[in-house]
Amino acid sequence: MRKSFSASNAGRTANVVAVLLAIAVIWEILVRLFNVPSFLLPRPTAVVASLYDDPAYYLRHAWATLSETLLGYCSAIVVGVLLSIAVLYSRIIEQTVYTFLVTLSSIPKVALAPLFIIWLGTGTLPIIGIVFFIALFPVVMNSVQGLKSVEPDMIDLARSMRSSGGQMLWKIRIPNALPSMFTGFKVGISMAFIGAVVGEFVTSVKGLGYVIISAQSNFDTAQMFAAVVMLAVVGTALFFTIDFLERTIIPWHVSHRGATAGAH
Repeated sequence: MRKSFSASNAGRTANVVAVLLAIAVIWEILVRLFNVPSFLLPRPTAVVASLYDDPAYYLRHAWATLSETLLGYCSAIVVGVLLSIAVLYSRIIEQTVYTFLVTLSSIPKVALAPLFIIWLGTGTLPIIGIVFFIALFPVVMNSVQGLKSVEPDMIDLARSMRSSGGQMLWKIRIPNALPSMFTGFKVGISMAFIGAVVGEFVTSVKGLGYVIISAQSNFDTAQMFAAVVMLAVVGTALFFTIDFLERTIIPWHVSHRGATAGAH
């Protein structure tokens, strides 16, 4: 079963790579054919050359963006899950903090970036704060939904067996909430990564967002595209890491059983 699923993933990856290569070839041909200026749209070979000439430069800045993303994201998971448990057991917190988070989620996050700079100064800390704030809402929203979606009959059965509140939380509510939680985690990691890049646009001297801004000022479009390629690679790796953890921790969930069955 696992071999079939791995083969299915390998086939899907090969298809994606083939499509991307086809797009790159067509892109190269069209740029050469219509003699498009490099500052408007660089050739894919120029982007690859930029990556090849100084890979350490891109890897160093990719690591900076990744570190900022993970620090803010992991903090958002810890605080978000704890806050969702508090919302579950406290009507006051649900009516105040949870409602406040819902209201804040409607505000464009870019508009709040300058405030984080004022509050936390320049450098890495405000970027981590932006990432935390952006990732917090999907984590809390999906965690609360999962914790509250337990069948009433299961709760009644646990109470009839004199289970404590802690036992019901750890043995019934949290296992039941894991699929919903991981949905929030996957949305959160994508938003966190975007938040890190936005923060680097506003205030940073490192990271892939800084590379893009720096390349823009020099009209080095090939370097900008190279940074975008690195962003795509890192962002995809982050998402599928969370997806892998989900499949590992809750392989029993119906979505994974269906995917596995479809691999046969």
